[in-house]
Amino acid sequence: MVQDAIDLSDILDVEALRADCLAALQDEGKSALDRRAAVLAVLRSASTEGRKKIRRLLDEDGGGLACAQRLSWLQDQVIQILHVAVAETLQPEASSIAVAAVGGYGRDTLAPGSDIDLLFLLPAKNSDAMRKAIEFLLYVLWDMGFKVGHATRTVEECIQLSKTDMTIRTAILESRYVCGAAALVAELEKRFDAEIVAGTGEEFVAAKLAERDLRHQKSGDTRYLVEPNVKEGKGGLRDLHTLFWIAKYYYRIRNAQELIKLGVLSRHEWKVFQKSEDFLWAVRCHMHFLTGKAEERLSFDIQREIAESLGYHSRPGLSAVERFMKHYFLVAKDVGDLTRIFCAALEDEQAKEAPGLKRVISRFTKRVHKIPGTVEFVQDRGRITLADPDVFKRDPVNIIRFFHVADIHGLEFHPDALKRVTRSLSLIGNEVREDEEANRLFLSMLTSRRQPALMLRRMNEAGVLGRFIPDFGRIVSMMQFNMYHHYTVDEHLIRSVDALSEVDNGGAADIHPLANKLMPSVEEREALYVAVLLHDIAKGRQEDHSVAGARIARKLCPRFGLNTKQTELVAWLIEEHLLMSMTAQTRDLHDRKTITDFAEKVQSMDRLKLLLILTICDIRAVGPGVWNGWKGQLLRTLYYETELLLSGGFSELSRKERAQQAEQELYDALADWNQKDRRVYSRLHYPPYLLSVPLEDQVRHTRFIREADQKRQALATTVRTHSFHAITEITVLAPDHPRLLSVIAGACSAAGANIADAQIFTTSDGRALDTILINREFPVDEDELRRAATIGRMIEDVLSGKKRLPEVIATRAKAKRRNKMFDIPPSVILSNGLSNKFTVVEVECLDRPGLLAEITAVLADLSLDIHSARITTFGEKVIDTFYVTDLLGTKITNENRQGNISARLKAVMAEQEDELRSGMPSGIIAPAPMPARRVQAAPRRPKADA
Repeated sequence: MVQDAIDLSDILDVEALRADCLAALQDEGKSALDRRAAVLAVLRSASTEGRKKIRRLLDEDGGGLACAQRLSWLQDQVIQILHVAVAETLQPEASSIAVAAVGGYGRDTLAPGSDIDLLFLLPAKNSDAMRKAIEFLLYVLWDMGFKVGHATRTVEECIQLSKTDMTIRTAILESRYVCGAAALVAELEKRFDAEIVAGTGEEFVAAKLAERDLRHQKSGDTRYLVEPNVKEGKGGLRDLHTLFWIAKYYYRIRNAQELIKLGVLSRHEWKVFQKSEDFLWAVRCHMHFLTGKAEERLSFDIQREIAESLGYHSRPGLSAVERFMKHYFLVAKDVGDLTRIFCAALEDEQAKEAPGLKRVISRFTKRVHKIPGTVEFVQDRGRITLADPDVFKRDPVNIIRFFHVADIHGLEFHPDALKRVTRSLSLIGNEVREDEEANRLFLSMLTSRRQPALMLRRMNEAGVLGRFIPDFGRIVSMMQFNMYHHYTVDEHLIRSVDALSEVDNGGAADIHPLANKLMPSVEEREALYVAVLLHDIAKGRQEDHSVAGARIARKLCPRFGLNTKQTELVAWLIEEHLLMSMTAQTRDLHDRKTITDFAEKVQSMDRLKLLLILTICDIRAVGPGVWNGWKGQLLRTLYYETELLLSGGFSELSRKERAQQAEQELYDALADWNQKDRRVYSRLHYPPYLLSVPLEDQVRHTRFIREADQKRQALATTVRTHSFHAITEITVLAPDHPRLLSVIAGACSAAGANIADAQIFTTSDGRALDTILINREFPVDEDELRRAATIGRMIEDVLSGKKRLPEVIATRAKAKRRNKMFDIPPSVILSNGLSNKFTVVEVECLDRPGLLAEITAVLADLSLDIHSARITTFGEKVIDTFYVTDLLGTKITNENRQGNISARLKAVMAEQEDELRSGMPSGIIAPAPMPARRVQAAPRRPKADA
């Protein structure tokens, strides 16, 4: 019992509380309702004070399991005292019922926000008075604010229901006497063991494991989600509970520690069980206390505070919260190891030969078979296992060979074999790591055309991968505290290999056709697989992980058997593995300097192919929904533009000649128009538009402009969806205005649209033709078009003055509130070397509603003309890039002016969302309503091709 291990005297004065409750109920001068209110006040005050003391003790000693037991003990006292008081004052027949705790409460543990699960046992001959007593107990507990799950049954009813309902069977399995008629609980336990448990162990085990698998599927089937569910998630408390249920039911034991005597767990493994349970309970209790509710998801919002409560501190390369979460995932991994070891022992137990006919059947169905090409391993019903217990001791390389044989023959893993792998990890030393055969086998698995990610994941779960590659071991269970990455670093790398394998086997061609087209022509396939596995292996270090990762690769690749050329290729790919992604997402791909700079770094078509495929695999493995068609289109555009340059395919025509040619092509494409309109509308556009916008879109835009002119619309919008690109395009035609992009961005933010890109052009008659690309939300075009039309109307309403931008932005302010958990210092970089014509302004900061509108407003205040913008969101962080000139069309070269731009932008980026004023956010001026007739405004950029 918890009382034996923990001093509880300071939590609650039991005798005093019992006396107070009896006095409250015995006060005959009050009505029954008033007496209930009085006892309620006494118990509520005692419970509240007791919980405060328990929380203080948790902060002092950090004992998670102790906290859960203290809360359970406190709840026991409340129920016991209430039951005695009712029996002695209101309903004497209450003493004839029994109150038993079930569920987690039955295990003598409670979290601060847990339900109180109770079973009220009635004698076979019961009365209404007993049920009224139960009702009184329940009402008091409910009025105290507890969530009480309850059932009222006789012993016979419990037995009958247990035969058909596995949930009820599990609840009764954990029942624990709290107060009342103890004989009823003893009778239930005796009959339950004899009539339900006996002979049904295998049935119960199968049901609980199936239930666990279903639960894991619902939670993503991985224990490496960066916002894990501490209770229900893979590797969480429920997995430990499942082990306890199975152990208690199958082995007929009362305490999980008895598994040591049975040989199921070693003493070391039992200590791991205890430490894992204590840690998970500590996390869960802190979560409930912190949030004031039964919060089970360890979300970003509370991770920092939980880490602080548990006493974690920052270390070089890892923040306190990242160290805490790494510990959490290591514990979740330990829970997985315990599950595997436990299941192995369970299967061994079930496989023992039975007498008579069963023995013959068992020998026939469970005999092992040889595996061709090996004498060390055998097959047991499609699962690889060891031919004898000393396989790994004789030759530790057999640990690597074990997974290789499983890969070649497509075998599942026998849990007993995996248990032996886990217990043999100390055999993997430098001798095994440097062994030529071991490395050859590993590279063969990594580059297998079957399921390399499955083998890597099994090796990782068993602890082999981190032992065989110590640098990989450093990033096992490591998380990055941001909203962009969904998995731990090791899980991300394994998923990257899985994505590469899918490309290699021709899968998912519908989402990245270019990569699938290029993969068969890749000559350095082995180098690509190694680069994908190792590209983030240096995360969590003080230095740049790309540079450090390249250094690690130069050490590991020769060990794996790669030659010097392959090693340098892998090192280059790792060092530049972010280059293509960042260039595609944050640079103007229609700016020639972007392509030439990128090509200078890539230098060859072979590198370009490999880098493209690596980039796609990396993005796809970040998490669900991170990869989309728009990113694919950006990468394809960058690839094709660079391919032209590397192969010498760029046109030798001057920019002016190419613009004239494009204007003629637009004129020709409008053949069904009259000559006057063809001439007028084909001359509306400046060279930047003609050279960067496809002819098909030029025609569509020109028809849109003419239609707006015919309707005498000064302001108009048109939308188009791109299902493959997962992008929706909104084109705005309006009188030019220095703050036009700012207003459009604010309107999109107010409508909940995430801007991915912006193309900004001015027509020769002074109008703005801006195309905003937003991330698609709905899979069906009709739904997405309706959404886009709503956003278009929002833009028109804001531009026309029908709606005020600050008010509509404020309605979205709560959407990014959780971003406050992150600290991203505002950064501004101005560069004149990234473009031949423009100054490139790159800002990086914490995302929030209306941010883009504020930034573009500041740029307008500073008399900067935005020519193009690239908007990129990485979880809670944004990196926005603007190609700007001054109003004369020249770069910003004055150092004082550059400093002023940087200071103004940092000031607006530093503002927090709760500081958004009720008026227009900083830098934004409400536009005057647009006039009904066309306005000839001064163009935002000169007509000459500067």
